[in-house]
Amino acid sequence: MLSEEQIEEMMARVRKLELKARRLVRESFSGEYLSSIRGQGLDFEDFREYQHGDEIRFIDWNVTARMNQAFVRKFREERELAVILAVDVSGSTDYGSRNHSKREMAAEAAAILGFSALQNGDKVGLLAFADVPLLFVPPAKGSRHLLRLVREILTTNPVRPGTSIQDACDFLVRTLRRRSLVLLLSDFHSDPLDRPLGKLARKHETLALHVSDPLEAQLPAAGKVVMVDPETGMETLINTSNANLRMSYEKLASRHREGVAALFKKHAIDAAHLSTTSDPLPALHQLLKRHRRHRH
Repeated sequence: MLSEEQIEEMMARVRKLELKARRLVRESFSGEYLSSIRGQGLDFEDFREYQHGDEIRFIDWNVTARMNQAFVRKFREERELAVILAVDVSGSTDYGSRNHSKREMAAEAAAILGFSALQNGDKVGLLAFADVPLLFVPPAKGSRHLLRLVREILTTNPVRPGTSIQDACDFLVRTLRRRSLVLLLSDFHSDPLDRPLGKLARKHETLALHVSDPLEAQLPAAGKVVMVDPETGMETLINTSNANLRMSYEKLASRHREGVAALFKKHAIDAAHLSTTSDPLPALHQLLKRHRRHRH
C-alpha cells in the first residue's frame, strides 16, 4: 500500500507527464498520429443518384423502387476510434537502472499517445494487467479521464507480480465488441506469446511497445552481485566480472528480443522499442510512420 507521501509524489509525476505530453503533442506529434490512425470504417450519410462507376453493392433497392431510378447509399469515414492502452504493471516493469522504471516509461508513452488520440477526437481506455487483468477502464474522452488512466498505470499494485500476456489478450478479445486500436506496452517477459498475440491482432488493430532497460541487455563488470527476480523473488548470486557469464547473459537477452520481434513480424504487428534511458518520442514517430506505410 502506498503512503500519502508516495501518492503525492506519484501525482506530481503525473502532472509533469501531462505538461510534457501536451507540449509534445502540440509541437510535433499530433500530425503523425492523425495520418497514421484512421477510424472504424464508414458511416451512412445520405442517398444520391447512381452514377456510372459506382459500386453496385451500394445501391439501395428500396429507394430505387420508390424513385423509379437507381440510388446509392453515400458514406462518410467514421473517424472516432476506441484506443485501448494495454499496460503491463507486473513486478518486472518496476525495474529501472537509472532515473526511470519501465513502468514510468510506459506511462510517459501512454500519455503522449493518449493525448494524441484525444486531440484526434478518439476515446481512450485502459487495461492494466500483471498475471491477470487488474483494471479495465472503458474508453472515454477528456483530459481528466486520461490523467486518471496515467495515474492508474503508475499506482496499480498487483497482488501477485507475475505477467500473463495471454490473459490480457484473451480479456481484450472477449471484452471489446467493436474493432479497436490496442496499444500493448510491456517488457514481454511472459509465456506464451505466439497464440495470444495472433488472436489479438486478428480481431483488433494492434501496435506493440517493447519497454526495456539497458542493464537487461548487457551486464556491467561489477563483481559479485545478488540478482533478484521481481516476479518470483528468486535470488541468484553471480560474478559479473566473469566475461563468459556476461557474454552468455547478452546472448540470452538478445535471443529474447529477437524472438519477440519475430512474433510481431509474424502477426503483422508494428512495434517500437522504448528504453528507460531514452526519449520515447523518436521511437513513437518511427512506429507511426511504419504503421502508416503498412496500412497504405
